[in-house]
Amino acid sequence: MITLVRERTDQRKMALTAGISLIVMAFAAFFSYGFVHGSLVVHGDASATFHNIMTSHMLFKVEILGWVVILICDIVVAWAFYIFLKPMSKSLSLLGAWFRLTYAAILGIAILVLLVVSLLSSKSDYLSIFTTDQLQAYAMLGLEAFESIWSMGLIIFGGHLLIVGYLAFQSDSIPKVISVLLLIASIGYMIIHLFRTILPQYDGIITLLEYVFIVPMSAGELGFGLWLLFRGGKSISGPVS
Repeated sequence: MITLVRERTDQRKMALTAGISLIVMAFAAFFSYGFVHGSLVVHGDASATFHNIMTSHMLFKVEILGWVVILICDIVVAWAFYIFLKPMSKSLSLLGAWFRLTYAAILGIAILVLLVVSLLSSKSDYLSIFTTDQLQAYAMLGLEAFESIWSMGLIIFGGHLLIVGYLAFQSDSIPKVISVLLLIASIGYMIIHLFRTILPQYDGIITLLEYVFIVPMSAGELGFGLWLLFRGGKSISGPVS
């Protein structure tokens, strides 16, 4: 009985940890990518993008800080998911954790590229050896590299969600609608970002896929996070394998 109570307590702690981290991550992603990155970066226009970043350099630095927060939350979620989902399958939950940690490592590389872009737009004296056109081109190249590296990481992230969705489906306590959303979202992440990485010229197909998968990709993990925050860990079910 004492062991069962301890397990319930540990599960509840992990559910709260994962839930809070996912909510924080959602707000940070909305700010850094949805608001700042979306307003500063003008795709196909290096001059306008460079001007935006230079005139809002502090805001761009805050965007990078937001990405660091996301990276930290991803690491925490990988650990919390592993503990929380371990009763369903220890081996699969460990594999899912490694997938998310691998994604986090790739995201870290992408963030380093943003730091380079920040340096290129910092008005430092040593940058005077470059022409304005060169700085604009290097900065735009860095931003596109960030998108490409992150996109490759999101393919692996899709694999992580596939495992999480499968384990959630095996649970008697996690609502099936959440597990189905996670599974659909995992497919969306993998297909969309495989296209972005391998076949970026098919913009129309990519846009269509984003419209198709926007709801499960947005609601899947966020819905799981809310469930973990309010209900997760209050009951334990599922065999250990």
